[in-house]
Amino acid sequence: MHQTTVTISTHQHMELVDITTQIQAELRASQIATGTCILFNPHTTAGLTINEGADPAVRTDLIKGLRQFVPLDYPFQHQEGNSPSHIMATLTGSSLTVLVENGTLLLGTWQKIFFCEYDGPRTRKVVCRISAS
Repeated sequence: MHQTTVTISTHQHMELVDITTQIQAELRASQIATGTCILFNPHTTAGLTINEGADPAVRTDLIKGLRQFVPLDYPFQHQEGNSPSHIMATLTGSSLTVLVENGTLLLGTWQKIFFCEYDGPRTRKVVCRISAS
């Protein structure tokens, strides 16, 4: 088993950051050829997702869609004022499991792994655990 923490710096209030290259580098460092890669995000106002990475407009559209789905101006009771971020984080989730085959993340042709920032900019962490099977 190989476990590490990946640091991510976000630069906008809401953005999707492609972390696929960082996770693939951790996979290479693990020297595990077949198994699973579990990613865990320990933050309540950020998420993880797998989606298309070829067209950057998809990231923008996902954020725009979430902003339409979760009203930013609703009179939420949470005093910090970031309730929409908590809701969006719940929608995308806090963990991912990706299969590993031949030392590579088993992703589709267009798929990338994204860290979803909903309350930035911030410095965030993602725990990466790679296990052989």
